Amino acid sequence: MSLTIDPPLVNLFPDLHVLVGRVENVTVRSHVAELEAFKGEVIEEIRGSYSRETVKDNLTFRAYRDFFWKIKVDPTKTRPAAEALIRRVLRGRPLPKINSLVDAYNLASMKSEIAFAAFDADELGDSLLMRFACEGEEFLGIGMAKLVHLTGSEVVIADNGKLVAIYPYRDAEEAKITQKTRNVLFIACGVPGIDEEKLRLALDLSFKFVTRFCGGTARTM
Repeated sequence: MSLTIDPPLVNLFPDLHVLVGRVENVTVRSHVAELEAFKGEVIEEIRGSYSRETVKDNLTFRAYRDFFWKIKVDPTKTRPAAEALIRRVLRGRPLPKINSLVDAYNLASMKSEIAFAAFDADELGDSLLMRFACEGEEFLGIGMAKLVHLTGSEVVIADNGKLVAIYPYRDAEEAKITQKTRNVLFIACGVPGIDEEKLRLALDLSFKFVTRFCGGTARTM
């Protein structure tokens, strides 16, 4: 599985980097007691590392927000994934409980400050393309009640026949991670201002957490 960034997107954002990885033969469960205990440890660490007053000044989150503004997404309404999770914890709210794999990489997102996209690899085509949306394209994201029609300003990821994500904040319903998932494609979602090394460390951390709680074998692609 390869991911190509479309030339018009490269021209506009030459320092936009993404890293792709895969974890095969995972076991996704609704509840893992060890994972629930680990969540508590991560939450305490996050609360000791950030405050509600200063989280907006974090350089990684500022890079994501700057990118959001450039693609006409209001980051005060649609927050970067890691920032949204951290803010949730700082407000004393519980983390979302989806399944063992999603919950595990959400913890990696919080600790690394990097957003991830994750897909059931068996629901994808042979290659992925990151590009600008076409005006009027339809997209159904996870948790959405109905299709939305895109304006053309969005950055999307498409396989051979469908949109699988609005980058870097919403994955598609069709390829989401479920308890039936056995093979997972991960994307460490970079934006201008975030270097490849930070993405690599984040992807490695997601591999560590996912294989710890879901098993499987991980590799960078």
